[in-house]
Amino acid sequence: MGAFKVTRVQTSPIDGQKPGTSGLRKKDLRAVLVEGMVLHIVKLIIVKVFVQPHYLQNFVQSTFNALGADKMKVHAENSSGATLVVSGDGRYYSKDAIQIIIKMAAANGVRRIWVGQNGLLSTPAVSAVVRERVGADGSKANGAFILTASHNPGGPNEYIIESVSMSSGYACFLATPCIKDFGIKYNMENGGPAPEGVTDKIYSNTTTIKEYLIAEGLPDVDISKIGLSNFTGPDGQFDVDVFDSASDYVKLMKSIFDFQSIKKLLSSPKFTFCYDALHGVAGAYAKRIFVEELGAKESSLLNCVPKEDFGGGHPDPNLTYAKELVARMGLSKTDNNPDPPEFGAAADGDADRNMVLGKRLSYFDFRFFVTPSDSVAIIAANAVQAIPYFSGGLKGVARSMPTSAALDVVAKHLNLKFFEVPTGWKFFGNLMDDGQCSVCGEESFGTGSDHIREKDGIWAVLAWLAIIAYKNKDNLEGDKLVTVEDTVRQHWSTYGRHYYTRYDYENVDAGGAKELMAYLVKLQSNLTEVNNIIKGIRPDVSNVVNADEFEYKDPVDGSISKHQGIRYLFEDGSRLVFRLSGTGSEGATIRLYIEQYEKDPNKIGRDSQDALAPLVEVALKLSKMQEYTGRSAPTVIT
Repeated sequence: MGAFKVTRVQTSPIDGQKPGTSGLRKKDLRAVLVEGMVLHIVKLIIVKVFVQPHYLQNFVQSTFNALGADKMKVHAENSSGATLVVSGDGRYYSKDAIQIIIKMAAANGVRRIWVGQNGLLSTPAVSAVVRERVGADGSKANGAFILTASHNPGGPNEYIIESVSMSSGYACFLATPCIKDFGIKYNMENGGPAPEGVTDKIYSNTTTIKEYLIAEGLPDVDISKIGLSNFTGPDGQFDVDVFDSASDYVKLMKSIFDFQSIKKLLSSPKFTFCYDALHGVAGAYAKRIFVEELGAKESSLLNCVPKEDFGGGHPDPNLTYAKELVARMGLSKTDNNPDPPEFGAAADGDADRNMVLGKRLSYFDFRFFVTPSDSVAIIAANAVQAIPYFSGGLKGVARSMPTSAALDVVAKHLNLKFFEVPTGWKFFGNLMDDGQCSVCGEESFGTGSDHIREKDGIWAVLAWLAIIAYKNKDNLEGDKLVTVEDTVRQHWSTYGRHYYTRYDYENVDAGGAKELMAYLVKLQSNLTEVNNIIKGIRPDVSNVVNADEFEYKDPVDGSISKHQGIRYLFEDGSRLVFRLSGTGSEGATIRLYIEQYEKDPNKIGRDSQDALAPLVEVALKLSKMQEYTGRSAPTVIT
């Protein structure tokens, strides 16, 4: 048992440590300008944000200060001391960060730290561990530091130095980095993200911090090996428990789903399956669940070895970045598998997002992609029949405001409580903690339920497999299985179709973005003028009947969230939503959401972009998007 002492390290505030909706995220490098005489470099400055002196330490200490010593240390009312989980998606710098946080936790009086083997735990698995795991000594987790930047790229940075001649006779050298992301967030004892009241305290502390505490003499812990390490400090014993990353999560999934039913589906020669972890942390669970538990072939797994740089890719499960899966599924316009699987799915870097795909039926129908908005609605519509966890009924359902209204229609049809909340999983968590919500989702590929307090990518894939298995329970020996496409089209026939797309304008000028939003708010004061403008653009588009800036009063704690997005609501159920995103690492990102509702069974099979074309034209011209942003096209269309 090693001994350590506590050292107080002098520091000073560092600008920009305000957590967003998903914690503190930063690019690992800032752009660099280097000056020198012609071809002679005299100075090269590279600033690695998270690894610069005191950066991570300031944020972690500010978090401990926000939580308070009474929640961390052993005392009369906290006799066992605090237990914290520290792990993440395995991206570059995670292992170093884990060792730093362990030493700071020890110095701040924390009793024990739990670490997933190799520092790997998916974000949903962290939530599950906080809520479900019981240590050998009977301890339960009080919270967690999660090291992730979610679906953003990671890895060590490379840069190219370019020289630019200047009229002064000097040369300017620009080091262009391959900028990657790192992030950290704190989750509470319910397993969900820290509420705004806590994140505000953390940020406030970062602006005044003068010192942080760290354990001197505490060696690095070998997190590659499962086992318990014991140390002694001024506050008594301190333990670090390295445990299997997958066991607790797998156990939870087996308690939710009928694994035998899904296994029968996967064993059918008519059903083929493919799962792409994009070299994210989902790979630590994929083999255990899909191969060992459910009997899928190991060859059905793509990119399921977690890597610090995600294999050089962008771990975002969409049609743009999941290129290998898209090709395997026969959905690529250029490089296709001639015999695609019936079912495909992907996860992001920390495994809380998901994408579900169905088999391509013909060249002309080159993709069958389940939109996240449709996905949560279909899961909710089938959950009680297909998923044992929900056999007693759903308590309610919820979606983020920008997500399409497909879930609203299901809720009305099934007479379920329904909630529309701002973007951010913590709003769902409040409803779940209060027993008002069972299934929820957001348009940015996040789906989940009240089994944890984070969105859960693997859970969503298992939910889809459970639904397909249920629909084929008496048909596995038949000529043709009910497919993903069949399931979606059946849903549209019952509830109508919500054609939906999202336009992202990334890293636009912040001033222009704010002016655009202000213009849209001002325009809402005169709907007659708005409708005149719209009729001048597209006479075939319905009238706007309501327009507002979305504001949410939490029914649980009464908190009010303002300025959550600008909405234009049309008479036929269509919507335009404009929102500034809060999850990027830098710059302003404008997200434009366009939704057209169609109830006519004869019109639910149209190409999405064709169906949405009139509203797209209205949205771009009404908002003066190009005028305010200088962009003639979005960065990404989803």
